[in-house]
Formats: sequence, structure tokens, C-alpha cells
Amino acid sequence: MGRARTLHPLNRAIPVVSAVALVSLLAGCANGADSTGSAQTPAGTSDRTTGAPTAGTGSPTTGPGTTGPATTAPGTADTGSPVTQSGAAAPRCHTPELRAKIGRPSPGAGQRNFPIVLTNTAERTCTVRGYPGAAFVDASGKQLGPDPKRSPDTPTSVTLAPGQSAWAGLSFASPEISGARTALPTALLVTPPDERESIEVAWTAGEVPVAGNESSVRLTVLQPGTGG
Repeated sequence: MGRARTLHPLNRAIPVVSAVALVSLLAGCANGADSTGSAQTPAGTSDRTTGAPTAGTGSPTTGPGTTGPATTAPGTADTGSPVTQSGAAAPRCHTPELRAKIGRPSPGAGQRNFPIVLTNTAERTCTVRGYPGAAFVDASGKQLGPDPKRSPDTPTSVTLAPGQSAWAGLSFASPEISGARTALPTALLVTPPDERESIEVAWTAGEVPVAGNESSVRLTVLQPGTGG
């Protein structure tokens, strides 16, 4: 049960006139007036015309932890379209912009090594990155042997100004030593990185391994230069 509330005897003794006066006094305090009748501003409050903007009014603020007016980011147009910035990576080289050739072979211990050279023939600077595609084909265009295996290199972007070249190494064990089954290709199809269109390069370096022991053909990543 709740505790009963006892009225204080003083409350019964207040005359009606005094109660009316007390109500008037409280009303005056509520209106912010002092004993002279002048309006008072309660402590700790501020005038509406000088206070902080009300949240949700949309007024921009620039104080700490707030976001100021929107501005156009450097390197972008007013429409929001991206603009190539100074020092940004050049666009990728596309197949029609490149010339491919097989460079001078460098024989090794039981190995045959050839540089696949890609040269930028465009009037713009472009980049190549990673491994080119390579496939030996016969006169009918049929691929001979499986795709080359990629060496465990780390690809890097190679920037090619007009006329500059990059090369990737193509290598395989000499068939006369490995005993692998061979075929005689008429061309090597070279596909630049990330492209679908290939460049046909005449193959004049004899038979290549296509099956059997140690028949794998290997590729390295592209790097600057001609590999000569």
C-alpha cells in the first residue's frame, strides 16, 4: 500500500486573500518580471536571434566535427566526371597499338630461350602488365601443344612511350635432349595482356615440344626492353 499523505497545518491557515496574492506573485515570476515589473531573462538561456541554429534547419556549420559546404574535389569537373590527373597511370595498350616479334634466341644448358617483344606503335603512351598469351599453331591455325605455364613472377606495369618495347621470356627444354614429342609450328600467336585479339608472328626456330616428358613451355612476365 502507498504511504498516506498528511496535509501540513500551515496549508489550512493560509487566508484566501494571501492565496490570491501568492498566485499573482507566481504568475509574475513565470512571466520573467522582477519586483519592478521589468522582464528578466532566466540565467543559462539565450535570445533566439543569437542562439545556435536549430538542428535540422539545413544551415551549414563549420565547427569542429561538422561538414562544411560541399566543394568540387581536385581533379574532377563540375559535372562529377573523372579527369585524368597528372602522374596517373597511362591507359592499357591494346592489340592494334602493338607490334610483336620473336627476338634473338639465347641458348642455355639444354634450354631454348626466346624473348617475345611487344613494341608500342601508337602515338600515345600506354602500359602492359603481366603475362602475354602465347600459342604455337600450324598452317591451319590449330594450336600445337598445351598453353605455356607461367613462371612464379610478380607482375609489374611497364609504361611504353611511342616506340618503346617490353619483353617476356618463352623457354622450353631442347627436344633432342628431353625426348619430348615435337611438332613444327608455322606461327606463334601472341596476345597482349588483358586483350582478346592476337598478333600472329612467323615461327622460324624449328620444332617445339608438344607432349611427353619435359615438354612444358614456360612464360615470364613482361619487363622493359627487348630482351636482346
